[in-house]
Amino acid sequence: QVQLVESGGGLVQPGGSLRLSCAASGSIFNIHDMGWYRQAPGKQRELVATITSGGRTNYADSVKGRRFTISRDNAKKTVYLQMNSLKPEDTAVYYCNADLVLIGGRAYDYWGQGTQVTVSS
Repeated sequence: QVQLVESGGGLVQPGGSLRLSCAASGSIFNIHDMGWYRQAPGKQRELVATITSGGRTNYADSVKGRRFTISRDNAKKTVYLQMNSLKPEDTAVYYCNADLVLIGGRAYDYWGQGTQVTVSS
């Protein structure tokens, strides 16, 4: 069974930094797109950033200006989200997402369990 395990969330002051990681494990043949999404209380889940297997990235307007940087280590089957200059409005549950091809050729869209990021003084 494939799993996405997230880590790195927590409480940080405005202007601070956090680094989230998400490691995939299981009978994986290949990993295509990976990304981070977030959902604040009372809000719809929104895209934060995505990265293709070749390293092409896309970011939401709210995190542009290199506040957030998405990266991946294909050998470790891990995607990262470096978050700098954090603002209170960044507070949300952050979810890792990965488009996976399992051994045998079946493709699935997997989600992590979510990790809480709270930006507050």
